[in-house]
Amino acid sequence: MVRRTKLTALAGVGVLVGTLAACGGDDEGGTTASGTSDEPVVVGTTDTVTSTDPAGQYDLGSGTLILNTYQTLLAIEAGGSTPEPDAAESCDFSDQEGTTYVCTLKEGLTFHDGSELTAEDVVFSFDRLLGIKDVSGGYTLLTPENLESVEASGNLEVTMQLKEPDATWPFRLTTTQAAIVPSDSDTYPADELAANGEIVGSGPYTMESYQDGEAAQMVPFEEYAGPAEVSNGGAVMSYFPQESALSLAVENAEVDVAYRSLSPTTVESLSEADGVEIVQGEGSEIRYIVFNTDLEPGQEMAARQAMASLVDRQAIVDSVYNGTVEPLYSMVPQGLQFATQAFADEYGEVPDPDRAAQTLQDAGVDTPVEVELWWTPTHYGSVSADEYAELERQFEAGGLFDVSLQSAEWNQYSEVSAQDQYPVFQLGWFPDFPDADNYTAPFFVDDFYNSHYSNDRINQLVAQARASTDSAEREQAYTEIQQIAAEEVPTIPIWQGKQVSAVVEGVSGVEDTFDPSFSFRMWMISKS
Repeated sequence: MVRRTKLTALAGVGVLVGTLAACGGDDEGGTTASGTSDEPVVVGTTDTVTSTDPAGQYDLGSGTLILNTYQTLLAIEAGGSTPEPDAAESCDFSDQEGTTYVCTLKEGLTFHDGSELTAEDVVFSFDRLLGIKDVSGGYTLLTPENLESVEASGNLEVTMQLKEPDATWPFRLTTTQAAIVPSDSDTYPADELAANGEIVGSGPYTMESYQDGEAAQMVPFEEYAGPAEVSNGGAVMSYFPQESALSLAVENAEVDVAYRSLSPTTVESLSEADGVEIVQGEGSEIRYIVFNTDLEPGQEMAARQAMASLVDRQAIVDSVYNGTVEPLYSMVPQGLQFATQAFADEYGEVPDPDRAAQTLQDAGVDTPVEVELWWTPTHYGSVSADEYAELERQFEAGGLFDVSLQSAEWNQYSEVSAQDQYPVFQLGWFPDFPDADNYTAPFFVDDFYNSHYSNDRINQLVAQARASTDSAEREQAYTEIQQIAAEEVPTIPIWQGKQVSAVVEGVSGVEDTFDPSFSFRMWMISKS
């Protein structure tokens, strides 16, 4: 039997659920008008929300709410890997050069406030995002350096002019930063962000109520005319400050789904709980090590290569993560088009101390090489401590390296790591969109973490891949990019995460939304 002890931390959720059932059900109280379950789905998470305004967010917690309440011109369908129409009826490049992109909107789309969604709203949304330029940095996904103009070429037609061809442009239109807001609503000033929880979108749910750090209550939007099919009577996102409270909540059936972030120990414990099932699916979250190539030991390529020869990814997967992640041998994760196993090809899948020693000897590097290795204790989960203790052991085996582990909490860590103070450090990445460009350009061209690594050939190849829509040409470019990255080692990929959730008995659909796009589509989840 599933225990249903009431949790103090969720005292408000029961009220929310009752309200949702009343709003989402039909007169009979059994199913919605579409014939799906009228039961609201309660999802618990340790994610936090920065902003519910598309112009003010660049984090998963915010993006999940935006994905479920707004529309974008294009979207990645569940299980898919290419952009498909959402608010748009169609989108395509209208010129041979690939610099003019035209989208025709669907007729009859309305916002939650009843106003019509037109091309002017799309233009306003883009201008507003790029005008506010919020410190989160999300606006950069629409590449303002390459976007010349966005204009309404008709009531339902939008023309986007790029300065240079960009095959990734359709993918960028699927990001939550490209969500469409109404141009004539007081909710969205042109020059400042909307208040948290104040959402006027055109997506499958409307925001019924929002308490920052506690819960977001959503109900189905009756006038929604997009491609999503809502399988429930509403959704609640319940926010937990600690994983332990979230784990207890799902075990007690106070939440239907526990989604992010569950440690391997918690997953193992919940797998043995009555009435709880662990659901896993393909994911594209990655963890990796960054070298600041202006600091020792990263200044010396031989040191970077030797450290790459000593990483035992499988040991980390097995002993630290209990098999809930997979070894990663390229910055482009498996499951995405054009991913290779470049580090396995270059260094093998098992540590090679002899090769590491020879590499250092050939370069005239004295051993042991001192390494100051930084990690952050909370942001990437408590298991990071065990992961970096294991990496310390691996690097020091054989006496080639002398590692000094250092840590700092994320607020300090995220700033200082990009200020030439951390020689070697931990980072993680979630996809903005499921394309190899999003796992290469930020690291090797844009240098968003200020590692000072640059390679003219990679810069050329990234530009070439962006400018081409030919799959064979893009594959050749990304294969070479990954090969160069493995040879020169500006980063060391460590592992690729699966998506994992704990689901109570009678809840279905979670597994259907798990794919490399990392989009949590709450409308796909239902309760019996």
